[in-house]
Amino acid sequence: MHNFVYEALPMRVRFGDHALEQLPEELEALGGTNAVVLTTPEQAELGEHVNSILGAAGRGVYPRAAMHVPLSTAHAARDHVAEVGADTVISVGGGSTTGLGKAIALHSDIPIIAVPTTYAGSEMTPIWGVTDQSVKRTGRDPRVLPRAVIYDPTLTVGLPVKVSVTSGLNAVAHAVEGLYAPDASPIISLMAAEGITKMLSALPAITTEPTSSDGRSDALYAAWLCGAVLGATTMGLHHKLCHILGGTFDLPHADTHAIVLPYVMAFNLRATPTARAVLQRATGSATPATSVRNLGLQLGIPASLAEIGMPDDGLSEVIRQAVDAPYSNPRTVTETDLTDLLTAAYTGSDPDEEY
Repeated sequence: MHNFVYEALPMRVRFGDHALEQLPEELEALGGTNAVVLTTPEQAELGEHVNSILGAAGRGVYPRAAMHVPLSTAHAARDHVAEVGADTVISVGGGSTTGLGKAIALHSDIPIIAVPTTYAGSEMTPIWGVTDQSVKRTGRDPRVLPRAVIYDPTLTVGLPVKVSVTSGLNAVAHAVEGLYAPDASPIISLMAAEGITKMLSALPAITTEPTSSDGRSDALYAAWLCGAVLGATTMGLHHKLCHILGGTFDLPHADTHAIVLPYVMAFNLRATPTARAVLQRATGSATPATSVRNLGLQLGIPASLAEIGMPDDGLSEVIRQAVDAPYSNPRTVTETDLTDLLTAAYTGSDPDEEY
């Protein structure tokens, strides 16, 4: 066994049906006395319900979280939290809302309690991201890691099937990159393998029976594991490309991850036989990238970047930004490699999976 370092992130997790009802206990455990609930506009009603659970500790709902966390939104939310005198924020929703909570915490040290309603997994990471003038900046800071996470599978039952699938594959991408990250470890590999296997079996179950308690619970458990893998390892080519695509062209976050994932897998698994073996077992296929792509298409994800609004003249800008910004990756990436990979993802052609 190789030498390695594994650092567990400090966080309290409460998992179970109707776990949301214990939110006041989680606030008290953090020493919080009052909190603002963050949501997107679409989830404002759920935010009001969460605020009511807080009782006298609720300081209302701020329902303005947006995809890719625009810098102006982050500033406005931070000002609002200060104005109402809240000492905690409750991020209710997916990656956009968790991201807004992180943007607030980054410059205020205010603790976050995350209540995920998708399978994004960002609640398990100290990674933040904000977008300004079509450029998405990301970083790591322990201040943005939620202090507590409440996983309540009942809150994901209403998540549309298509969103569930793309969100779930987004989570799979976290674990895939963790398998070949430079700071991977045997513990990370175990969590990644379990998370990927559980998610790839949960998504078809959810598609067949969207209200399935077992399917929803398994997917949320898998998202937890996959997010924890991302939080403990270094991001690589996949996340770099998706951050550029999303921040520059405002593409839907989960859809972008779900589309790009098989192409980066096919590219990188040639250089990572151990990760390839894990993914072959998880997918039950000798060609895991093709297997993941076919599963996604069967479950209804968009077939290409073009289908979700990527402009046909935008690939050169993505390549320029990727070449200019350093990132960790198990294979050296050339401009030609990026052109081939992104063109395939743009057109929706089959991944090149020759080992």
